[in-house]
Amino acid sequence: MIDSFLKYLQFEKRVSRHTLLAYKTDLQQFSAFIQTTFAEFKPEAADYGMIRSWIINLVEGKIEALSVNRKIACLRSFYKFLLRQECISKDPMLKIKGLKTKKQLPSFVKEGDMIALLDHSEFNGGFRSIREKLVLELFYATGIRLSELISLKENQIDLRNQTIKVIGKRNKERVIPFSKGIVPIINEYISIRNKEIEVKDHGFLFVTDKGEPCYPMLIYRSIKTYLKNTSSEKQSPHVLRHTYATHLLNKGAEINAVKDLLGHSSLAATQVYTHNSMEKLKKVFDQAHPKA
Repeated sequence: MIDSFLKYLQFEKRVSRHTLLAYKTDLQQFSAFIQTTFAEFKPEAADYGMIRSWIINLVEGKIEALSVNRKIACLRSFYKFLLRQECISKDPMLKIKGLKTKKQLPSFVKEGDMIALLDHSEFNGGFRSIREKLVLELFYATGIRLSELISLKENQIDLRNQTIKVIGKRNKERVIPFSKGIVPIINEYISIRNKEIEVKDHGFLFVTDKGEPCYPMLIYRSIKTYLKNTSSEKQSPHVLRHTYATHLLNKGAEINAVKDLLGHSSLAATQVYTHNSMEKLKKVFDQAHPKA
């Protein structure tokens, strides 16, 4: 039934490839555990005790609480699917609770560091250099996800109106504006790319040195190189998304507008960035108020 569940996620729920792979891995790990520990070869036959034993095993193996909770969420979805398919008569996940986790504020780059990174970093010329510059600029100018940037096609960019059309999670479409200063960088990148690279006929904006669509690790390594000397504790493309949202809110943007720009399905996902803004307000208060 695992294969049927994964097909349901892929074709009906339309989850991302990353989510699909994560769920597949989690279910394979769970299946291996109950086969080894309980000689039970069918995950659909597992009960509350077996599932709880697996969770305890994960915790004792020093797996982070966030990762354990993701695996629990995977099993919740799996057994709900089995219940709807009438493969089981009782949901064994009903009494399973997630682990308590510490609330971590999103890591972001300070405004001054971000401006210095974009304006003063050395881009040595050539295709790779202009690609790295445009990647950095687009991440910070639009707040798009890594998967959205990689899948961005040239015909999704409207240079005249300074917008990009993004296909986000569950194929949700949104239009994001960007600043006028990005236009010449896009034009320069396309010009150099077309001169130096034999681009395959796929339509993707960002390509490798061989003209193939870019892959996540290529972008990740590039971003990490540039962020390592900034104020951010972490170095990843998602940090630039956090930076985009935090700076917008710090400058007075309405939270509902930021929610739509980020492509969040609920306001709760966006509200985490207000904590960063509140921390900044507290520092201003502490420095300026006579009674602070």
